Amino acid sequence: MNVRTPRKTKVTKAPDIDSYLSPVRSYNEWDPLEEVIVGVVEGAVVPPWDLITQATMPSHAASFFKKYGGKPFPKPMIEKATEELDGLVKLFKSLGITVKRPETINFEEECATPWWKSRGLYAAMPRDVLIVIGDTLIEAPMAWRTRYFEGYAYRKLAHTYFKQGARWLAAPKPSMANGFYDERYDSDRPYKRGKKQFPITEEEIAFDAADFVRFGRDILVQKSHVTNGLGIEWVRRHIGSEYRVHEVEFDDPHPMHIDTTIVPLAPGKILVNPEWVHKLPDMFKSWDVLVAPPPAKPFDSALYFSSDWLSLNMLSIDEKRVIVEKEEAPLIEALKKWGFEPIPIPFRNFYPFGGSVHCATTDVRRRGTLESYF
Repeated sequence: MNVRTPRKTKVTKAPDIDSYLSPVRSYNEWDPLEEVIVGVVEGAVVPPWDLITQATMPSHAASFFKKYGGKPFPKPMIEKATEELDGLVKLFKSLGITVKRPETINFEEECATPWWKSRGLYAAMPRDVLIVIGDTLIEAPMAWRTRYFEGYAYRKLAHTYFKQGARWLAAPKPSMANGFYDERYDSDRPYKRGKKQFPITEEEIAFDAADFVRFGRDILVQKSHVTNGLGIEWVRRHIGSEYRVHEVEFDDPHPMHIDTTIVPLAPGKILVNPEWVHKLPDMFKSWDVLVAPPPAKPFDSALYFSSDWLSLNMLSIDEKRVIVEKEEAPLIEALKKWGFEPIPIPFRNFYPFGGSVHCATTDVRRRGTLESYF
C-alpha cells in the first residue's frame, strides 16, 4: 500500500452539548488525554484451551494454555507485568493525567450460571470491557465464559462516574450456553466458500469494546470472533443518531479486536497493518495512510494471546505524542518520520497477557468536542 498525501480533511463541529459537565467524555482516539483507566494483572487466570481460545489464539500457544489453563498465571509473569503497568501509571501522572484502576479480583474462584461453570480471566484489559462514546460509558457483554463477570472489577468506577453525571450503559449478557457457540467452526479453516467464519453465532448479543474505534461522529467496527452482528446493531441503536456506525472487514483471518489492524493517530492520519489492510473504506480517500513497518520481534513465542502485530497497540496522548513499547524500534522511527513524538516505555512483559498499552487502558476523558472528520 502506498502512502498518500491527503487533501485538507474537512472537520465539522457539532453544537455545544452539556456533556462537559460529565467526568466521562471522549469522542476519538487522539484528543488530549485527561483521565484514563489502567488495568491490573493480579489475580489473573489462564483460560482453558477450548473452542473460543483455539479460534483466537496463536497455534504456538497451545502448550501454554494446556499446561496452565484454569490456573493462575505464573507468579514471575504477574510480577513483571505489574511492574510495567505501575511504570505506565507513573508516566501518566507525570503528564498530569488522572489514573483510575479496577478492583483486584481473584479470578481463580469458580463461577457458575444455569448453563456452565468456569473460572475467570483478569482485569488487565479495560479496552476490551469498556468504551466511552461522548459522555456515555458502555460496558461490553463479552463473548468468553471466562470473561462473563469481568465487568464487576470496574463496577465501583462505573458507579462513581454515574453519580458524577455520566451516562452508563451495560449491554445484555449472552447466556453463553452451548447454542451461543458454533461447534462446526474449524480454526484451521477460517474461510468457508470464501466467507469468513466465526465461533460465535447470532443467537444472542455479543461484542467486545475493542472491536470499535472512534473517529468523532463516525465509529468503525468489525465483526469478529467476539463481536457479532447483533452486538453491532445494539451499539448502533443505543448511541443515538448523532453517530454513524460503519461495519468494516479486513483480511485478518482470525479477527479479535481492531486495534492492531487500524490505528487513528490524528485527524487525517491513520496507521494500518499492511498484512491485514489491503484496502480502506472510501471514507478515508482524503486521509494520509501510514503503513506500519514490520514488528521488531516477529513470531515472538511469548505472544500467547496475540499476533506479532501487537506492536501497533499504542496509545495517543494527543495529536503528536504516542506511547509505544520501547523495543518497537522500526515503528518508533517511522512515527518520528511522520511528525509524531513517540514516548517509548518498557511493556514487553505485559505482551503475554494479550495486549500492549492501548489494550491495558481505557480513555475516560479527552479534551475535545464531537466533530465530523469525513
